[in-house]
Amino acid sequence: MTMFRILSLPLAALLAAGAAGAQEARTITVYTSQPQDQMAAVVEAFNRDHPDITVEIFRSGTTELMAKLSAEFAAGATPADVMLIADAVAMTQLKDEGRLLAYQDAPVEGIPEALIDPDMTFFGTKLITTGIVYNTGLVETAPRSWAELTAPELASSLIMPSPLYSGAAVIHVGTMVQQPEFGWDWYEALAENGAVAGQGNGTVIEAVARGEKAYGIIIEYMALNAKAKGSPVDFVFPDEGVSVITQPVAILKDSDAVEAAKVFVDWQLSRAAQDQSVEQGYFPVLEGVAAPEGYPDPATLTLLPADAARMLAEDIRNKEVFADLYGG
Repeated sequence: MTMFRILSLPLAALLAAGAAGAQEARTITVYTSQPQDQMAAVVEAFNRDHPDITVEIFRSGTTELMAKLSAEFAAGATPADVMLIADAVAMTQLKDEGRLLAYQDAPVEGIPEALIDPDMTFFGTKLITTGIVYNTGLVETAPRSWAELTAPELASSLIMPSPLYSGAAVIHVGTMVQQPEFGWDWYEALAENGAVAGQGNGTVIEAVARGEKAYGIIIEYMALNAKAKGSPVDFVFPDEGVSVITQPVAILKDSDAVEAAKVFVDWQLSRAAQDQSVEQGYFPVLEGVAAPEGYPDPATLTLLPADAARMLAEDIRNKEVFADLYGG
């Protein structure tokens, strides 16, 4: 039986107050930005291998999760044991604040070194890229580059996720503004020519799939999953390159279920979890696991460079500038 529950506020308060007992040590609370239906499948698969561990899920956008954590820390405690979020910058912030547990024995063999925190506090579980989705019923010639999107006829029908709601958008905006050929000038040109921001990536795929917008900026798996399910959309990996999210997993230092949390992290880095990631439409991170059908070989992609430390330092300013351009 799958031990999957959506964390309710009364339960969160109960856990935060320290409801004790031996059973609680085998219960972990995971704060995640991964879509709810996917997390249900993750927990189901995890419980097939580890039926003795109950997993509580609290799911929201990364920005809202971080605000919730901040408020809980200020109040003295959080029920969260594990973080699984689409934002290495937010993880870096938690690490810098001393909130994460160093897990020196994590099973990282076969995972690229670039996806592993040097201090072993968080570990990439997926490769998620951001590119361009378009409605195939509205667009005859697909754009091939980021630069094309500033043209008035494209920008006026373009929607993007906001970094005020989406951790993926935090990474994408932070990456794009570090590129000399783009920067804030590119975002200003998009805004001047009519581009708009929604909330998360879900608002983007819904608007493009329904034909409310012809183009969108979005993480690839949402577009390609929608295409596979019959939506009139397709996806472009832009010629200049893509921003990359690693969806890191980490254990909170003050967890009262550290051993169970380690089991969950171990499983996230395992072949079983990576095979499931591919089934859910993600690029895998483990060596030897093939990408989903229809996806390019990750080695053929151009990855836009980004300085995570600079991104963290500029995060508040980036959100303020974005809000000035697109509203908040």
